[in-house]
Amino acid sequence: MTDTTGGSCRSLMRRFLLRLLYPFARVAPPPPHNPTGFFTDTTVCIGCKACEVACKEWNQLAADGMHWTGNSYDNTDTLSATSWRHVKFIEQFPEPGRWLMMSAACKHCVTAPCEQACPTEAIVQNEFSNIFIQPDICNGCSYCVAACPFGVITRSGNDGHAYKCTLCYDRQRDGLVPACAKACPTESIQFGPIDELRERARRRVTQLHREGATSAYLYGDAATASYSELNAFYLLLDRPAVYGLPEGPVNPWQHMAGDYVRSVAAGLVALAVLLAFFLIPELLK
Repeated sequence: MTDTTGGSCRSLMRRFLLRLLYPFARVAPPPPHNPTGFFTDTTVCIGCKACEVACKEWNQLAADGMHWTGNSYDNTDTLSATSWRHVKFIEQFPEPGRWLMMSAACKHCVTAPCEQACPTEAIVQNEFSNIFIQPDICNGCSYCVAACPFGVITRSGNDGHAYKCTLCYDRQRDGLVPACAKACPTESIQFGPIDELRERARRRVTQLHREGATSAYLYGDAATASYSELNAFYLLLDRPAVYGLPEGPVNPWQHMAGDYVRSVAAGLVALAVLLAFFLIPELLK
């Protein structure tokens, strides 16, 4: 008979070592592609919520429950760990019958505060220049939640990990359009190479201005003094605050120089006090 005990032990040891060293393994990243993103034209959004349904269906996200928020016809209310798309219904007063609608999701910032704040590198910029959260590496610290100026990321109450729109990374890798853009019946959500989208969006603004909609403008298509451009930007008809967007988003890292200085100063003072505590009695002897 053939003795297989030695072979089995070696096989078990090999699997044990692979499992032990797997968290420290590094692989070559995929080659970069042309940056992709979303251009959301709110002027043609009809509030059908097809994008919400498609997002939940494709990503197998749990239902949020049937409840009435009392906030217009908006039954989703906000982005969450189980709602990565949220269609906002904004009824304008005192103009009866005038509605603003916008499908909100992650902005996929070119310089993303959530990525900078993540201590475990669970948040990365993938080969399509989209911001992607790796749940298996996320430790649930919620630093990304605090860092995001748009209130996009939410920590799940089930597993403690952070979640948000992935810009359908799995579909993009297979050459498919993200589920929300595919389902949008009015092409309010447009997907493609970001440079092409920005050019298309500027032509759309020019067209609207010619037609009399002089309030139309782009939000997030270009960098500002306090924030980078967005790879998911919007065409709006009113002030950003009306849509629940910050008027001038700020990257928290721009205000951390003073925090670093204060931390170093506090450390030096603490060290000086500690040294004085031990040295002064010796000098007085």
